[in-house]
Amino acid sequence: MTPRGKIFMFVFGGLSCLLDGVLSGLSAVTEQRHTQSLNGKWSLSNSNGSVSLPAEVPGSVHSALQQQGYIQDPYFRFNDASYRWIAFENWTYTTTFTVSAHLRGQQKVLLVFDGVDTVASVSLRGVLVGKTDNMFRRYDFSVRELLKDEDNVLEVTLLSPVFYASEQRKAHSAYSVPPECPPEVQKGECHVNFIRKEQSSFSWDWGPSFPTVGLWKEVRLEAFDVLHLIQASSVSLYNDSLSRWRVQVDLVVDAVQTTNCQITLSIPELDSEQSFQTQFFPGRSKNTFVLQINTGFQVKLWWPNGHGDQPFYHMTVKGFEDGLSILTTESKVYFRTVELVQEPIVGSPGLSFYFRINGKPVFLKGSNWIPAHAFQDQVTPAVLKNLLQSAVDANMNALRVWGGGVYEQDLFYSLCDELGIMVWQDFMFACAMYPAEDEYIQTVREEVIQQVQRLKSHPSVIIWSGNNENEAALATNWFHIPASQRPIYIKDYVMLYVNNIRKIVQEEDQSRPFLVSSPTNGAESEQEGWVAANPYDPHYGDTHFYSYGSDCWDWRTFPRTRFASEYGFQSWPSFSTLQPVSIQEDWSYDSNFTCHRQHHQAGNPQMLMQAAIHFHLPNSTDPLKRFTDTLYITQVAQAQCVKTQTEFYRRSRSEIIDGKGHTMGALYWQLNDIWQAPSWSSIEFGGKWKMLHYFARNFFAPVLPVGFEDNDTLFIYAVSDLNQDLKLRTVVTVYTWTDLDPVCTRKSDLVLVPAGSALAVFKQPVSTILDGCGHCTRLTCLLTFHLEDASSVQQGPTNHHFLCSPKEAQGLLRPNITAKVQEDKTSFSITLHSDSVAPFVWLDVGNIPGKFSFNGFLMVSRNVTVTFNPWRTTSVTELTKSLTITSLMDVY
Repeated sequence: MTPRGKIFMFVFGGLSCLLDGVLSGLSAVTEQRHTQSLNGKWSLSNSNGSVSLPAEVPGSVHSALQQQGYIQDPYFRFNDASYRWIAFENWTYTTTFTVSAHLRGQQKVLLVFDGVDTVASVSLRGVLVGKTDNMFRRYDFSVRELLKDEDNVLEVTLLSPVFYASEQRKAHSAYSVPPECPPEVQKGECHVNFIRKEQSSFSWDWGPSFPTVGLWKEVRLEAFDVLHLIQASSVSLYNDSLSRWRVQVDLVVDAVQTTNCQITLSIPELDSEQSFQTQFFPGRSKNTFVLQINTGFQVKLWWPNGHGDQPFYHMTVKGFEDGLSILTTESKVYFRTVELVQEPIVGSPGLSFYFRINGKPVFLKGSNWIPAHAFQDQVTPAVLKNLLQSAVDANMNALRVWGGGVYEQDLFYSLCDELGIMVWQDFMFACAMYPAEDEYIQTVREEVIQQVQRLKSHPSVIIWSGNNENEAALATNWFHIPASQRPIYIKDYVMLYVNNIRKIVQEEDQSRPFLVSSPTNGAESEQEGWVAANPYDPHYGDTHFYSYGSDCWDWRTFPRTRFASEYGFQSWPSFSTLQPVSIQEDWSYDSNFTCHRQHHQAGNPQMLMQAAIHFHLPNSTDPLKRFTDTLYITQVAQAQCVKTQTEFYRRSRSEIIDGKGHTMGALYWQLNDIWQAPSWSSIEFGGKWKMLHYFARNFFAPVLPVGFEDNDTLFIYAVSDLNQDLKLRTVVTVYTWTDLDPVCTRKSDLVLVPAGSALAVFKQPVSTILDGCGHCTRLTCLLTFHLEDASSVQQGPTNHHFLCSPKEAQGLLRPNITAKVQEDKTSFSITLHSDSVAPFVWLDVGNIPGKFSFNGFLMVSRNVTVTFNPWRTTSVTELTKSLTITSLMDVY
């Protein structure tokens, strides 16, 4: 907590800001801005006073109740249903604080809330000072005249979000704004589209219903005599015709009176500095200044992960009035350009859809990000760092921040800047129609302005998108809107996303593209009045595609789209993740718990039906083993499904077939989990990698061999994201299911693989490959393959191709894998020995956090060494005791 009357450093967007103080050796100044934190211990009570307890701010009611022992872990068993009452209560946060005479003596004192969740009345010393209705906005209220030296009682009374949403729905009597309620399987609350809060907090098909209440971000007093910097942001812009960079700096200030000021922008490393005379008028204003970068310097560019480094420069902004410093900020500035290219393609109807970063086409590889916890106050820096590092470790370069969650905290975007993760940023609207009344539009407008100003400094953010799936919902009539009423909803849609959100974004940020929705036909949707007849048209824009009934090993079932921004399959998390929130009676696939935890209609049987296409289902007579084996088989099926689909998208980047192709993005659904439950994620709640995430590390590799069959012919493509051309050959190795010694090997000639392309490098009928390979048949043999250069050095991972479903394989034996654990300097090595070929070898060390160098692999050699990097201190003894090894034949 910052002592009263001291200088306070704070972070806005990508900018570290200091007003009227000292930073990086800059001189002290006469005018001082004073900040007093009001974070810490508050008291919390419900409306009738029957519940009263201490509560941390920032925080939430659920977290406070758990911390004080009023409730158990909300994630335990059926507690999401048991604790519904919390969101039906009104809650009041109260604190009492003292204020120095010096702070009160400033010309203006603001009470600032960085985030209120959600609908609240704010009173100071018994006087109402303001109201809030939007979780995604920063609010401040002028309170100078109300403050005394001591006994300043601050009360924030929050209304039940469920009741508020219901009342707003009732007040909207002219026509309905669907959906009324979520599907029954989600066990959620109704009318979430009538309240500006995290939409998934009322439930989703992967998450619980915990309609949160609280002061979820910081609270403070800010006092000043001259002016106050509310937000500072910068974007780098490149002039092609002049071959010159400039940095546009926006300062949003609150001035007490008209202030004549000299603003100086400086980037010393680029020998670039400019000064401007300006006036700040009383009240709030946005002021824009442009620094032209010295053309004598070669600017270092920010690149996505796998395409280069992420360098930055230091920029200072200083403000002087009559020679006295009144404003100083320092920031990181990054230089990169982004273009969304939508243009005709030779041999194909429609338009391209791809991103060009610094003039280079980049294939986006990654996933979709959902809130990391139901209670945002429990999303720690460690959680964010672990998840984002895991994304990079799996060769991802992009994440889509999905529109039903929250605009993530500053640290998330700063880490993405540092790690080279491109961010597709949705605005927080998802799977619904929304009101278009003036009051609603006004709070959304302020939300969008604040969020764009906060986030636009981050080079990682490469695109804004207005909503998740709302164009598709309108176009394909999810909500059964009568044709006669359709124009009303289209009008509201255009009013919200085009006339307001799009217009604001284009005014605030000229440095990156904007899409109205996802999926969308992009430029074609615009031509069709913003709602295309078929937003899923693979000839345009991006697509979302899910199909649970088809055979996911058959690449023909997937759309050959320009850009795949959502696709995926469910699996269950591991037993060690479920165990802390369940008890023994829950540990079967048809228990009340497993049914309750599944929020996707028919999700549990769908997983087994998909698995049963290619695998025998686990059949142990031991109930616990059968349950854990079933968890395993759902992860195997998910990993293979998403692998097949992603590899299809990656090999489609360079070709047009039947007018479709040039796929330039694959973002599977979803990266992370919000709780311990079945979902589409590749990382479990708590950070443990599912088998899918280990597969992703391979199928997103910079150089990748992709194999598939068409008319009994095996094709192998070389996919390269590299900046340089490669000469590669394919090496195909044939094994029997029984024997670890290869039967034979086939090699292709060297082929030139251009930079940034996918190219067929091997084509041969399967019968030809098997001829002369002992007595191999489709049922008795399998293939592995890899790419190598002219020096026989392997490039990229080894891949596999099954010639039949594993359940039909002949000769597949229980491999009897043994393991020896040894400690290295910073990790542990696990040496495995197998008696026979073992598909989907899975190492699990229970609740010891960490990751393996590879996992879920096909073992075709007698000995394999896997490295385990723990995320906490452990030992050979603990690892050996915790280690379990499962392969496909171990579950029968």
